[in-house]
Amino acid sequence: MHNTAFSKLRLNYRYVPFRVKKEELGKAIERMRTLKMRGLNVTIPHKVAVIPFLDELDPLAKEIGAVNTIVNDDGVLTGYNTDAVGFLRALLAKGIEPKGRNVVILGAGGASRAISFVLAKRGCDVLILNRTLYKAMELASRVSEASRKEVSALKLNRENVVRALEETDILVNTTSVGMSPNVDETPVSADFFSEVKNPTLVVFDIVYNPVRTRLLREAEKAGAKTISGLDMLVWQGALAFEKWTGLEAPLGLMKEEVIKALEGHEG
Repeated sequence: MHNTAFSKLRLNYRYVPFRVKKEELGKAIERMRTLKMRGLNVTIPHKVAVIPFLDELDPLAKEIGAVNTIVNDDGVLTGYNTDAVGFLRALLAKGIEPKGRNVVILGAGGASRAISFVLAKRGCDVLILNRTLYKAMELASRVSEASRKEVSALKLNRENVVRALEETDILVNTTSVGMSPNVDETPVSADFFSEVKNPTLVVFDIVYNPVRTRLLREAEKAGAKTISGLDMLVWQGALAFEKWTGLEAPLGLMKEEVIKALEGHEG
């Protein structure tokens, strides 16, 4: 995705992966300064742990408490969170304004942290459902404090899902359930949708491999509008690209490249 965009705009950049152990994170970030790398993406499990090694934090990243993008300006490292804005941009691009809507978020991990915060700040009524209740409650408390909007939490079980879906406008899966190779799994089974029968429901699954997860297929069959995690992936990548280069990202091209890669992987 990034390398194709760099080539298209004739930029002398190259995007490469690095596997970094937890105990080597500080050294890895220091090498970023030494090698004068322009930027990094940070993924699990380092999105929170990387913060003490940075010089500055974008206000949004500071409020969320997690970083997925780093920019190096002459040795000054600034952390950003493009996951949150990328998710919101993906929603808005589909013509969905979440402000004032009821949103149910499945999961209480790092992705849920960014998404629940940006939605609460947008003025949504957010409910977090998680199998481990105390984690959902901890996250809800943190997001409530940071966003200054009350966020609720319940245990993820059939009763709570069915009750929540009756009044939900947007359902977001932030768990890894349904991700390749476990493509037959889903956090919300088809009978949940048929039992509730909510024709205005929007289902957003942030899993992008496969592009059409079982959750999305069954939600669509029940009449819900669906959004794939591919949209969030491309948007957060485009936002990171723009922070590194100062140029507008070729969004369409980046999305095409992601689709090619995923189709090749599935093949």
